[in-house]
Amino acid sequence: MTMNKSNKVNVQGTEITILNENSGEFISLTDMLKAKDGDFFISDWLRNRNTVEFLGVCETVNIPNFNYGEFATIRSHVGLNSYN
Repeated sequence: MTMNKSNKVNVQGTEITILNENSGEFISLTDMLKAKDGDFFISDWLRNRNTVEFLGVCETVNIPNFNYGEFATIRSHVGLNSYN
């Protein structure tokens, strides 16, 4: 059984979550982005083609049953005005 432990660090007045797992430590990008410009910046960041490509690579490496077909559909919509 994997034991996950979550800690928070304060960086210039902003709490950032750090998740400790057997495979390593993971820093919450969401917490960091919220600190920069709030939720609007997160949605803007997730609409960026480079971000979606990066997330696809991360998911491919870390999730054995990653849904490549669904990801291809998402990736094909990135950059369109209708993409959210």
